Amino acid sequence: MDLYALAELVVVLAASVLIIFVSHKLRLPAVVGFLLTGVLIGPGGLSLVRNTATVHILAEVGVVMLLFTIGLEFTPARLRRIQRDFWAGGGLQVSLTTAATVIVLAALKVSFREALFYGFLVSLSSTAVVLKILADRGETDSPHGRISLGVLIFQDIAIVPMIALVPVLANAGSVSVAAIALRFVLSAAAIAAVFFLARTLMPHVLNLVVRTRIREVFLIATLFLCLGMALLTSSLGLSLALGAFLAGVLLAESEYSHQVVSDILPFKDVFNSLFFISVGMLLDAGAVWRFLPTVLGLAGAVLLLKAFVVVLTVVVLGYGARVAVMAGLALAQVGEFSFVLAGVGRANGFLDGDIFQAFIASSILTILATPLLIQASPALAERGARRFRWRKRSGEGAAGAGRSFEDHVIIAGFGLNGRNLAHVLKESGIGYVILELNPVTVREAAAEGEPIIFGDVSSRTILEEACVRTAKGVVFAISDPLVARRGVKAVKELNPTGFVIVRARYASEIDELLKLGADDVIPEEFETSIEIFTRVLEKFHIPRNLVEAQVKVLRGECYGMLRGACAVRPVTERIADLLAAGTAETYFVAKGGWPAGRTLGGLDLRGRTGATVIAVVRGEESFASPGAEFEVREQDTLILVASHRDIDRAFRYLAAGEAAPPGTPGGGL
Repeated sequence: MDLYALAELVVVLAASVLIIFVSHKLRLPAVVGFLLTGVLIGPGGLSLVRNTATVHILAEVGVVMLLFTIGLEFTPARLRRIQRDFWAGGGLQVSLTTAATVIVLAALKVSFREALFYGFLVSLSSTAVVLKILADRGETDSPHGRISLGVLIFQDIAIVPMIALVPVLANAGSVSVAAIALRFVLSAAAIAAVFFLARTLMPHVLNLVVRTRIREVFLIATLFLCLGMALLTSSLGLSLALGAFLAGVLLAESEYSHQVVSDILPFKDVFNSLFFISVGMLLDAGAVWRFLPTVLGLAGAVLLLKAFVVVLTVVVLGYGARVAVMAGLALAQVGEFSFVLAGVGRANGFLDGDIFQAFIASSILTILATPLLIQASPALAERGARRFRWRKRSGEGAAGAGRSFEDHVIIAGFGLNGRNLAHVLKESGIGYVILELNPVTVREAAAEGEPIIFGDVSSRTILEEACVRTAKGVVFAISDPLVARRGVKAVKELNPTGFVIVRARYASEIDELLKLGADDVIPEEFETSIEIFTRVLEKFHIPRNLVEAQVKVLRGECYGMLRGACAVRPVTERIADLLAAGTAETYFVAKGGWPAGRTLGGLDLRGRTGATVIAVVRGEESFASPGAEFEVREQDTLILVASHRDIDRAFRYLAAGEAAPPGTPGGGL
């Protein structure tokens, strides 16, 4: 990199800082800020950056890393759960969008070959933009997030046959249909081979790297796997992004995935920002003004057409209006791979200079509109749901429909948390009804006899069908924060006295949910720390009742602390008081154990460890307050009383026959 390229990169970063700061103050999504940065400083704007080659190269790396980190969140098992959205959703979206474009352009007297090429361009959405925004909003695992992911992955694969077909459509070269078909077969075989080899070899490579215990080696190896897989798939005629995504999926099953995310995240954020800036640089402001009506018309037409097709596709898959509208607005833009395909088409004579610029300008406008559309999608989806009253009216909802419930629990979401809760309630004889938006899950649960209703928990109509007014309470076991907030509000309006328990991903969501009426909010990140905390204390022989007392302290005061309502010191002081308290513990003398055959006086447990034996259990007999002459036998259970430190010291002494006297430095933990 020469000094001129470095200077331009510095300009890019400086402008990014300024514009992102302004975007944040205006509460605009970060993606919009990056795109505007590219438009402003690019060749088509103020021309602060003229040689965009370096930025584009770094941007490609950004896309690769973005897809890699997204892949890390999707294990093969999780991908299998969205295979219906991938095959049916992606296939329908691409084919219907292409067909609709061909029909519209044919009416405008555009030739079939050109119309088909333009259909390919329009059918692709932006994987980088959509998944970035959904990840920032915590919606990748929501129903519309899963559908979007399935469709986007299908599009990333569909780009391969599209690129292969462009020369045929243009009659450029002697490429036969048989040769194209053979290439498709070889590409599919290549994907399978790469997946198999990577899944077989990658764990062994990672194990060897981890054994070095050198963090730098682990980081470089991770980057190698990410970029190497991307390069491999690209060399086979597939996209760089697809290879990176596959690498992430394969690593997701590894126990090292969290460390990989931690190491890669800083690089990903920087390069990914450069990608969005580079997209903005493609826009020629002059071309926009020259073709302003055309550009605006194309952008509007594309947004409406794609949104309509996606909504139709999602409805065909069996989802409700809300999910359909949110997915439609998320996938309405033209994607980054369309720019790649446009370049191929331009080389084959499909796009001249003016048409190419008009396409680029309108495409970037659709991308700029995407964050705003996604932000507004919940409100628009709710309007659409109310207007059209889409609801599943097949036998899928029959398990819950028409039944009367009273003093029951409504479970929103039938994933792992919802299933576990339903099982416990069933075993306890407590009535419940389930609300679920995944039609496949609804069918399977209904076949198992579960009282399940297909519907959105934020819909008042669906809540009425679930008899919310007579319900004891509602548990939100879903991972969609927007639906949870709207659902809590709706539930409290219909049943002010019922309890509401909400699952949340982050502690920062607690305040808003409580204000809306939630009685309890369970943030996953904090409950994970509680579980770790509990298991660590159990390893120190701290009794369960004392552990639970400490957990109660943490839950009661640290939830407030996480929201800025209390200080750390009062919490830690109360925990310290609990830890300083004495406790009781049991020790089982195994066969051949060192204490067997010795008297309590000979063991001198109090003198050596500070612990006191207050009782001994032997079979069906109990010996309270045994004296110094009491002989310990095999399979006796000793009841010990001491502080936590002394209990641990006593356990080591009884196991090994040696211990430091109480109060000796290093004698305790």
